[in-house]
Amino acid sequence: MTTTPRAQGATVWLTGLPSAGKTTIARLLGDRLKARGHRVEVLDGDEIRRFLSAGLGFSREDRNTNVQRIGLVSEVLARNGVLSVVPVIAPYADSREAVRTRHEKSGTPYLEVHVATPVEVCSERDVKGLYARQAAGQLTGLTGVDDPYEPPADPALVLHTEHQTPQESADAVHALLVERGLA
Repeated sequence: MTTTPRAQGATVWLTGLPSAGKTTIARLLGDRLKARGHRVEVLDGDEIRRFLSAGLGFSREDRNTNVQRIGLVSEVLARNGVLSVVPVIAPYADSREAVRTRHEKSGTPYLEVHVATPVEVCSERDVKGLYARQAAGQLTGLTGVDDPYEPPADPALVLHTEHQTPQESADAVHALLVERGLA
């Protein structure tokens, strides 16, 4: 009996402010990778919150728990040959570092991508109406406005989405995967 070598998995962790473009980029990248025959899962932060992290709030502790849950699922998928694309705010550097460390311990590739869209641009996009609700006093704790966002210190890639289309951003992430031998 011959066995086929398993595909190399990896986690592509897209972090940035709300409405930065993380999910759009992740879906475009996921579609491109699937079209090329890769096993891919996009772990959308909003879907994870609804199902895997239902009941968690937005305190620092709850946000950390949410990120660690997503990190665990992503690492398990990646360790088993899936390209796991994770568009999530993940505002705290220590939470993201814990996810990176989990991947390093298992020898699983982890690429952190900072979707570095300025808060002014995110506010204009306001995909979910969060910035409008915050400005109207109906929402507090909005990441990057009245709750901290700690940008990655050393991401594998920085995307300035105010200067490129979502497709160009997804292409840049794909090029990084190819450069690292992961796509």
